[in-house]
Amino acid sequence: MKTKLIKLDGDYEKKIEIAGEFIREGGTVGFPTETVYGLGANALDEEAVKKIFIAKGRPQDNPLIVHIAELEEIKSLVKDIPDIAKDLMKNFWPGPLTLILNKKDIIPDMTSAGLKTIGIRMPSNKVARDFIRASKRPIAAPSANISGRPSPTKVQSCIDDLFGKVDCILSGENSKVGLESTIVDCTSDPACVLRPGGITLEMLKSVDERIYIDKSIMEKPKSDFKPKAPGMKYRHYAPKASLKIIDGDLQKTIEKINEMVQNYIDDKKVGIIATDETLKYYKHGVVRSLGSREFPLQIAQNLFEVLRSFDDTEVQQIYSEAFEEKGIGIAIMNRLKKAAGFNIEKI
Repeated sequence: MKTKLIKLDGDYEKKIEIAGEFIREGGTVGFPTETVYGLGANALDEEAVKKIFIAKGRPQDNPLIVHIAELEEIKSLVKDIPDIAKDLMKNFWPGPLTLILNKKDIIPDMTSAGLKTIGIRMPSNKVARDFIRASKRPIAAPSANISGRPSPTKVQSCIDDLFGKVDCILSGENSKVGLESTIVDCTSDPACVLRPGGITLEMLKSVDERIYIDKSIMEKPKSDFKPKAPGMKYRHYAPKASLKIIDGDLQKTIEKINEMVQNYIDDKKVGIIATDETLKYYKHGVVRSLGSREFPLQIAQNLFEVLRSFDDTEVQQIYSEAFEEKGIGIAIMNRLKKAAGFNIEKI
């Protein structure tokens, strides 16, 4: 397949219109959002949506999120909008928040993975919303990467994974959040977080203090588990090398990782995910910093690209420090655990 790369460096409206035309004609388009780059198709066109699954190698029981540009568009897609959903929209839309609602039949089963519910999101990224408007269609879009790999937060990562597999890639700025959207199930009472993200539990509780996180999202899912939202079942975000998380007191974590690294004769075969505060304590291995522990948003922004960076090295094993599971740290650890296949050693 020939992929058209559109760089937004002049004649912006015309280029956005070209990307929108690909969607109207049943094609697939990689595009930027504030969370990660998405791979979009017409959410109402079953054959177009099928192309997303083929391009990504994505299991078809993994539902997609439908992206809209304007609030009124949601009325044609869902049967009802509970009060909690209205309150969350008012506070966090446009933004990195997906709401699970009961879908209308206009949304095909291919998009919802056979579920009666669907995730809806209104991104805040200008290019994303302009692109959705230009397409004149709701856009079904998972992350724009090969299924299982770290999600792309830069256009080059999207190109690396999908060039030649999709019709078009729309170039834009790097993603500001760096993690996929928070997903809240609004069909339950109280509402429940099915995937943590940039909108934290603390922020959600400011709207309704009863909102809680489904405990299962931080644990290894059972094989017969049917996901209600993206990212709940399969191993995700994984680099090519095996990843193991060392979780415990930070000083003991550093000592444990250094001890494990000693088992490798060739330093190039082992990688370490560290932070600015601990970087100096690792003298061997391929070491990458996620940023400062004082700025967890920075760590979230850098996580996927750091995971991807090890694919350009010879490392066969990666060891990562763990992070406190509060605020956006919950989302960071959710992604790390998924990337590691829940391979965690507590010390």
